[in-house]
Amino acid sequence: MAVSSPELLDRPRARPAAGPARAGAVMLVVLLLAAVASVLVGSRGVSPLAVLEAGPDRVVLESRAVRTVLGLLVGTALGLAGAAMQGLTRNPLADPGILGVNAGAALAIVLGIVYLGAGGLHAYMLLAFVGAAVASVMVHAIAGLGRDGATPAKLTVAGAAFAAAASSWTVAVQMVDQTTLDVMRRWQVGSLGGRDWDTVGAVAPVLLVGIAMALLLSKTLNSLALGDDLAKGLGRHTGRDRVLVGVAIVLLAGTATAVAGPIAFVGLVVPHLVRGVTGSDHRLLLPLSAGYGAVLVLLADTVGRVVLPPGEVQVGIMTAVVGVPFFLLLVRRGRMGL
Repeated sequence: MAVSSPELLDRPRARPAAGPARAGAVMLVVLLLAAVASVLVGSRGVSPLAVLEAGPDRVVLESRAVRTVLGLLVGTALGLAGAAMQGLTRNPLADPGILGVNAGAALAIVLGIVYLGAGGLHAYMLLAFVGAAVASVMVHAIAGLGRDGATPAKLTVAGAAFAAAASSWTVAVQMVDQTTLDVMRRWQVGSLGGRDWDTVGAVAPVLLVGIAMALLLSKTLNSLALGDDLAKGLGRHTGRDRVLVGVAIVLLAGTATAVAGPIAFVGLVVPHLVRGVTGSDHRLLLPLSAGYGAVLVLLADTVGRVVLPPGEVQVGIMTAVVGVPFFLLLVRRGRMGL
C-alpha cells in the first residue's frame, strides 16, 4: 500500500477553512468580552473610571485585573495542555490528571509543608510545579518499561496508578497535620483570587514557553496520531517526540495547577468542543483550544463572583458545574472519539 506524503498526513480529518476561521473570530470577540466582564463584574459594582482615582474602587479594579490576566494564562495553559494530552495519549478522556500532574503537585505541597516547613504562595507554587514535573517523568518512565515502550494505553494505566498512590499518601499526611489540611483545602478547590502581579510575573514566562513549545509541536502530534509504526515509517523519532510533548504539558499543566490549583474539566471539555470544528488537525486544534480554554476560565471565575452574593464560588467549582453536563452531552452525542 502506498503511503501518502508527510504533507498530506499533516492534515488529518480536514475541515473547510471557513469553519475554523469563523471559530477563531468568535473566540477573539468572546475572549475580549470575557476579559472586560472579568474586570468590571463582581459582587461590588465599580466604574472603569475608578482606575484614574486613588481609593478602594481602584484597589478592586487592580485586583480584578490580576485575576483576569491570571485567568487568561491559566485557561490558555489548561486548554492547550488538554488538547496536547489527548493527542499524545490518543485517549479522549485525557486531562491534567491522566499523567498524575494534579496528584504529584498535591503530594509535593503536602511533603513540603510537613518536612520542609514551606509556607506562602510562592513556595507552594514551586513545590507544586516540581511535583507535577516529577510525576510526569515517573509516569512516562513506568509506562516505558517492557515491550513497545510508552504506548498510549500504558501511559493511561501508569498515570492512573500513580495518581491513586500519590492521592493516598496526600490524604494520609493531611489527616495528621491540621496546617497541611487547611492549606490543601483551599488549594484543591481551584482559585484565581488572592494573587498579585508578582505571582503573574513569576508564572507568565514559564507558561509562555510552554505555550510556544506546544504550538510548535502541532505537526509532531499529527504524526503521533497516526500511530507509532506509521510515524516511524515517516522518519519520526516517536520516543523523542513524546518526551518533547510531555515537557510542554508539564510546563503548561504543572504551572497552571501550581498557581491556581486543580481546575477541572477545562482540559477535558474544551478540546472536544473545538475538535467538532477543526477535526483532529492539531495545527488548528491547539490554538483554538488555548483560546476557548481562556474564555471558559474567565467566564467561570466571573460568574462565580456573583452567583451567590455576598460570597464567592471558586473557579474550580464553577468549571465543574459547567463541565459535567457538557461532558455528558458530548458522550450522548457520540463525540468522544479523536
